[in-house]
Amino acid sequence: MSDSENPTSRRTRPTPPTSADVARLAGVSRATVSYVLNNAEAVRISEPTRRRVREAAEELGYVPHAAARSLRAGHTRIVLLPTSHVPAGPLYSHFLDELQWALRRLDYTVVQYGSLGLGGDEATRAWAELRPVAVISLGEITLSPQNVATLRRAGARAVITMGPRAVPGAHALVMDQAEVGARAAAHLVERGRHRIGVVVPREPGLELFSAPRLAGAESVPGARVRPLPMAYTEESAAALAARWGSLGLDAVFAYNDEYAMLLMRALQDAGLRIPGDVAVIGADDLLLGRLLRPRLSTVRIELPAGEWLAGLVDAAVRDPSEVGERRDLLAAVALPRDST
Repeated sequence: MSDSENPTSRRTRPTPPTSADVARLAGVSRATVSYVLNNAEAVRISEPTRRRVREAAEELGYVPHAAARSLRAGHTRIVLLPTSHVPAGPLYSHFLDELQWALRRLDYTVVQYGSLGLGGDEATRAWAELRPVAVISLGEITLSPQNVATLRRAGARAVITMGPRAVPGAHALVMDQAEVGARAAAHLVERGRHRIGVVVPREPGLELFSAPRLAGAESVPGARVRPLPMAYTEESAAALAARWGSLGLDAVFAYNDEYAMLLMRALQDAGLRIPGDVAVIGADDLLLGRLLRPRLSTVRIELPAGEWLAGLVDAAVRDPSEVGERRDLLAAVALPRDST
């Protein structure tokens, strides 16, 4: 006999506490419980009362019912954040951590969704099933205007895209990675280095960033650019360093600081002088690059604060018409050090 057919099983199954139980224990109304636990700002409730309600809820193990709360509000408080399926550096990881903390402080529930292997249509249908109030797409899945419309029909009041181009219908935060490559190549040209290798990572998924960075370097007047495929391994870096003499290059923009540090060590092991024989520049301004000798020149990428983006999400949820359609975000600045 199954649990559904067994009356004894039904009788012994614990019943979750309700807001009415919390109200009785705290000696307040159910409305007061709702105001306190939902952080309602429009109602003034004394701090002792708030404390009694929270202590009663904790004693009973009560948590608000998300579905019921969504019905009352007319929407969920879920902000859907598709997980990254490409390696994320410290700068990007810090930005995402800051964003999630800021959204939680604004009383949103951040749900990370694994979208590996999904195209735009499949991903948006899967996201829409969760009925998020907002979606922040970080650019790894290309959304169409139809995808944005699907999410809005499912209740998403804000669809925010972060990527190299704007998406009609979404609040587009445009992050032009070409600017990174252009700043790196321009710095090398200013130093008299015109024959520039640009490391293109072999790791899958990174072409979203590496392709525009390469294009940015190629756009700089006076730069003669050669793409250099390299995996993030000592063996791949050593193989590239071993044939450096045959490449006819006097500088390298190594995609980011991690690839730059790996390649610089391999070039030094091959007997090349940095920057005498080869000028090296990376991107991201990692602390470790400043500790190397020679210290690594880099391109510092200035991302927006996670708290700022959380505020933008909140403003769009409250009134989508208040937020502009496009904002250019990413700024890049070359930081000369000893390696160039």
